[in-house]
Amino acid sequence: MADQDLRANALQVLDTLERPLRDLRISLTDHCNFRCVYCMPKAVFGTRYRFVGHDGLLTFDEIEQLVRLFVQLGVGKVRLTGGEPLLRPHIEDLIARLVAVPGIDDIALTTNGSLLTPAKAAALRNAGLRRITISLDSLCDTTYQAMNDVGFPVAKVLAAIDTAKAEGLPVKINMVVRRGLNDQDIMPMAEHFRNSGHVLRFIEYMDVGNMNGWQPDDVVPSREIIDRIGGRWPLKALEPSRYGEVASRYAYEDGAGEVGFISSVSQPFCRTCTRARLSPEGMLYTCLFGTVGKDLRSLLRGAAGDDAILALLQKVWGSREDRYSELRSLLRARGTGAKVEMFHIGG
Repeated sequence: MADQDLRANALQVLDTLERPLRDLRISLTDHCNFRCVYCMPKAVFGTRYRFVGHDGLLTFDEIEQLVRLFVQLGVGKVRLTGGEPLLRPHIEDLIARLVAVPGIDDIALTTNGSLLTPAKAAALRNAGLRRITISLDSLCDTTYQAMNDVGFPVAKVLAAIDTAKAEGLPVKINMVVRRGLNDQDIMPMAEHFRNSGHVLRFIEYMDVGNMNGWQPDDVVPSREIIDRIGGRWPLKALEPSRYGEVASRYAYEDGAGEVGFISSVSQPFCRTCTRARLSPEGMLYTCLFGTVGKDLRSLLRGAAGDDAILALLQKVWGSREDRYSELRSLLRARGTGAKVEMFHIGG
């Protein structure tokens, strides 16, 4: 049976806002070799911070089992995240296993690029990885190293991007923009990746987690970025490629490629969100800004069978009512509790 037929015959679970489940983001580890200021500030996540130990991580067997169940609810796309997912040994073996799951037709990876050697890129591609997203917040070494806070140079990330391209992997570049920190690098980034064949995406700085000191004034709205870029290189809006797409897509009118904008703060897209998130130790979250997850690892390692786990997944998604970005001001004013950190469930 074709993958699209499997999804057509899926249980078609809808949440309380009639949003289907289509995408699963799997964080393979909460470890990261960067200490980005908007994600894992070094003052908090230092040498004494306790990350999930090896025995606490979901095994590849457990991840595959869950993916097979999620497919039955309509999932066709999987993105592997972290932390830094390439810190997880033998990740290509997991990719090969997930590619073989009937109903899965898209496997993607988000990475900081620091560990993307030619050998690793080839292994990922040979295993069946379809595309890759690489984070890069500035072309200025001083700014970039200040943001990753471990002294990692821009040149090595650019080399990783070239490595992925040479291996035939489509590449997207993610730039988180924070006013007063790297917003001066918007135009240099746009210029650099025009005509590159890569899609550069600008992401509004978000209040993910509890530790990054987010303030509304730090946000550079996508509309401002579009106006800056479009004032130099005219842009035209593109139609979404699919339901639930998070980025607003634009093309350069001169044919120099595509650029995207992820506007969770200024233009929330909660109403079409189709994503569930799985943490390294098997907690299921239905929102990037979630506060409480559902423990799936205990079920996997206990007496629960597939039918019981599937019923729970249906129940969790069916009762989902998340729309944090739409209600941000109200929920922040209420102080509704500590949110899960972004490095723990992927961006």
